[in-house]
Amino acid sequence: MKCPNCAQENRASLKFCRKCGRDLTLPPAWFPGWKWHLKTLSWIYLVIIAGFFTLSWLLHKLPPPYDQRRIPPEMTPWLSPHKIPAP
Repeated sequence: MKCPNCAQENRASLKFCRKCGRDLTLPPAWFPGWKWHLKTLSWIYLVIIAGFFTLSWLLHKLPPPYDQRRIPPEMTPWLSPHKIPAP
């Protein structure tokens, strides 16, 4: 077990750190609960969704020809395997 104060490696059965003497039986100062996880994940999802729509809107504002969404079929012959390309 590592001491949270000095990072000294100690046996799990010790109650005090061998180097600095800190009490190793004390629990950590903070345990995140389910409410904290729910709030954090909600913010992450909201930021990702807002970023997606913002980026999509910005990409639609690009000048031609960068705003095109349609790819010509000549550029992607593998998408139509039933058609045989002309020699």
